[in-house]
Amino acid sequence: MSPLPVRLGLQQRVLASYRVPFFDALAVDCPKGLGIFAGAPRPAESIDSGALPQVAQFFPAHNRHLFRGAFYLCWQSGLLEWLESWQPEVLVIEANPRYLRTPAMIHWMHARHRPVIGWGLGAGARPGMLSGLRRKFLGQFDALITYSQQGAGEYARSGFPGERILVAPNAVAPRPANPLPERFPDFNSGGAVILFVGRLQSRKRVDLLVRACAALPGRLNPCLWIVGDGPEKAQLEDLARQVYPKAEFFGARYGAELEPLFLKADLFVLPGTGGLAVQQAMSFGLPVIAAEADGTQADLVRPQNGWCVPPGDLDALVRTLKTALEDVARLRQMGQVSYQIVSEEINLERMVQVFEQAVHAVWEG
Repeated sequence: MSPLPVRLGLQQRVLASYRVPFFDALAVDCPKGLGIFAGAPRPAESIDSGALPQVAQFFPAHNRHLFRGAFYLCWQSGLLEWLESWQPEVLVIEANPRYLRTPAMIHWMHARHRPVIGWGLGAGARPGMLSGLRRKFLGQFDALITYSQQGAGEYARSGFPGERILVAPNAVAPRPANPLPERFPDFNSGGAVILFVGRLQSRKRVDLLVRACAALPGRLNPCLWIVGDGPEKAQLEDLARQVYPKAEFFGARYGAELEPLFLKADLFVLPGTGGLAVQQAMSFGLPVIAAEADGTQADLVRPQNGWCVPPGDLDALVRTLKTALEDVARLRQMGQVSYQIVSEEINLERMVQVFEQAVHAVWEG
């Protein structure tokens, strides 16, 4: 696809470090410039936001976080001033009605006959009295980008035209540059290695994974490698000492530090919500067990390369682990399919391509 012919603006509530490679890759194809407006997370969110883009230009926002939980709202100060100074010709913003400055951004752009693209998970599945408000909110956008086919279906059911919905599969890793890692036809003498990578917080349900490993038959007991840091680390270490001493905690690791762990693992497990490390694990030829959450897992994790399990269901996780560990040959084949999926379908390059396609569509259409 040809370089983007516009100055591009992109609004985020938070500039998470894992998104920086994507933004820089997009900026390379944007000669007139990509400007990112984003603020800081709440301390309790445990979002790593220390990395800054090297190609895209970053403009810090001041986030005012209002209320909590289901009532959470965010007000970003300085937004209109940024729009006036950056003068984006196309704007990509988070399609989230909880962000109170969204209508002002869209009005500013449309008053100048400039298109706005919404970027989000989906519209949710809750019908009823809010459906009309949701439809009105989404109707402000010139196009929508979502992470998954599930999200695209939700936007379409909310009344947004299907031809203006694009799916950019959620990715943090580029297309693998190295060949598929070779793994032995059997587990090593210490048993299979199960790997988890992510923030150690309650919604990740790492406690469920520890208990599930402890519930497996002795002949299948795996080595459990837990990589990450967070508010639940001490409690998880205590739990592991009590019920599953074969669990090993590595602390937080990033980038190249993770490669030896991915290469030595046999299975990647994400027992709770979120977790972009799934796609990274697949790039190392790992089969995956993931809890069903926002729909992005369904596009990544298929019957050919892994299992999706109901969130919070310990019995289902134990059964699935048992099924996975009892057939090493099948596990290796599933790892090959994982590698193929991220090589050919779901990677950083593909995500950039879809965003560029969306920008060309709204600018030229």
